[in-house]
Amino acid sequence: MTTNITVNSLDVRARLRQLAMPFLFFLLGVLYASWAARIPAIRDRLALDAATLSMVLLCSGIGAVCSFPLAAWLNAHYGARHTASYAGWALLLVLPCLGAATNLPLLMLGCFCYGSAASCFDVAINALGAEHEKQVGRSIMSMLHAWFCVGTFSGALLGSAMASVEIAPWQHFLVLSLLFALPLKLSYQRLPNDRPHHDPQRKVFAIPHGHLVALGLIVFCGAIVEGSISNWSGIYMKDHMHAGDGAAPLSYAGFAGMMLVARMLGDRLKERWGARSIVGYGALLAAFGIAIVVLAPSIVVAAIGFMITGAGVAMVFPFVFSAAGRHGAIALAGVATLGYSGSLIGPPVVGILAQGFGLQAALSFIGVLCVAVAFAASRARWLV
Repeated sequence: MTTNITVNSLDVRARLRQLAMPFLFFLLGVLYASWAARIPAIRDRLALDAATLSMVLLCSGIGAVCSFPLAAWLNAHYGARHTASYAGWALLLVLPCLGAATNLPLLMLGCFCYGSAASCFDVAINALGAEHEKQVGRSIMSMLHAWFCVGTFSGALLGSAMASVEIAPWQHFLVLSLLFALPLKLSYQRLPNDRPHHDPQRKVFAIPHGHLVALGLIVFCGAIVEGSISNWSGIYMKDHMHAGDGAAPLSYAGFAGMMLVARMLGDRLKERWGARSIVGYGALLAAFGIAIVVLAPSIVVAAIGFMITGAGVAMVFPFVFSAAGRHGAIALAGVATLGYSGSLIGPPVVGILAQGFGLQAALSFIGVLCVAVAFAASRARWLV
């Protein structure tokens, strides 16, 4: 009897450890989409125009880019497991502050802190995923990023429901933080301890060079596409397509839902066709989806366009991060720096274009970037 109890206990612990890493990707997706889904409500409450909202989103990008040396340092000194824990707690603390911001300066400060915490968390969990991928000897990164899409899809639907019943963003965000606090702690406890041996001569951060630049350019453009759609799709649906507060976030839900479906199939597609082909042809598919959005005569057609775009860009992050992660955490952090630089300039540039030329022109710019991703993927030798 004692032996059976011990075996069952070990099985439960092993299963919890297997769930810990997917949960971290899921958590980031939920928080990311929850913020994106409530941007229209926060914008309306503070009466922000497109240009001002662009500056708010710029603060998030600045926080992300500025934090990458910190993320690399934390990973080098404490390991990805501890870094994920520290950054995860920071995310749960910052998110309600975003919803409670009463003026523009506080919202900009909150976005800076949110971007910093999210980027540190993202680098840490991708480093954990890349290391686990090397240990198991097969592609698993697409499936881990699929869990991120489960989170974004769930967060977008929840955001739509909260907006429909007029729940204030700060209340919505506070409930999420309280719900995820215990699971975050449990996940941290179940992850393998990867605290590295400190080497004072070891470089902990480096700007990408050589073939890594091509990977950085792909993820740079991909980050602009993903970040811009997450931040502006709801506003496009509300302002241009005249969707209601509850329906507007569904465009991002469709985008995230199709990313989820594509990433669930991604590892098998990679084994058959190769990462370079999947990313390149997928980016062309995304450009076609953006064209549908721009020319859409109705809300339903625009939503379908966003769904096609989500399927097309789904493989950029998992395959590029997997390729960079094979060269170590320093390479991954460097490529991520270029990627999140896209998050820095993307949404504000789209906002400036929307202010000057309209939302359709701004989204057309995103379509052009999808074509650029396809071209860069065809030249990326390390994208395998």
